[in-house]
Amino acid sequence: MKITSLKISVSVSIGEVSAEIILPEKMKCMLVLAHGAGAGMNHPFMTALSTELAALDIGTLRFNFPFTEQKKKKPDVPAVTHKTIEAAIQHAKKLFPKIPLFAGGKSFGGRMTSQYLSKQESEEIKGIVLVGFPLHPPGKPSAERAEHLKDVKIPMLFLQGTRDELAKWDLVEQVTSSLPLAKLIKLEGADHGFKVPGENVLPLLAVYIKEWVEAFNLPESQ
Repeated sequence: MKITSLKISVSVSIGEVSAEIILPEKMKCMLVLAHGAGAGMNHPFMTALSTELAALDIGTLRFNFPFTEQKKKKPDVPAVTHKTIEAAIQHAKKLFPKIPLFAGGKSFGGRMTSQYLSKQESEEIKGIVLVGFPLHPPGKPSAERAEHLKDVKIPMLFLQGTRDELAKWDLVEQVTSSLPLAKLIKLEGADHGFKVPGENVLPLLAVYIKEWVEAFNLPESQ
């Protein structure tokens, strides 16, 4: 496994953001992985998931959004997050032109990625991995944040906990069942941070992602 730190230029006005690539010895695909609203790319959840994926021959490119890079608490507006995701995807494509690409993220990062890909068709992205999709604010069940998913033209994997306070389970089932390209994986007892009392579900999340990407008939690991 090889870890490389780098900078990604988003635009002249936005500037650069930090990023990190974790490369397994043999790589079957690359996942561009965006962080949530409350923590950056180096949050233990993000680094641990990337490490677990590397053990399963899946490379990751994690990156900061500008608000994290600038140590601000308020997330960037969608136009800025979408531009950042685009830059990260293009950087991964440039570095690994022959490797199948996937994109997604944890919570806010996944939602921003699906928003971007609902408006901008990206031929290089084979599918979207949504780890704890934040369907609504805590205590305010609603499916409005899922409206854009109807416009996504590529497969989506939803990894959701049954105790997620940002995604009431019956609403998650309702939303994903209406999307022909969506697959929903249920993590029994997991909250929004995928914490389960007495259990580490991170390796399981990585296995579910591996099994899903393998259905795309990927080439042999390189």
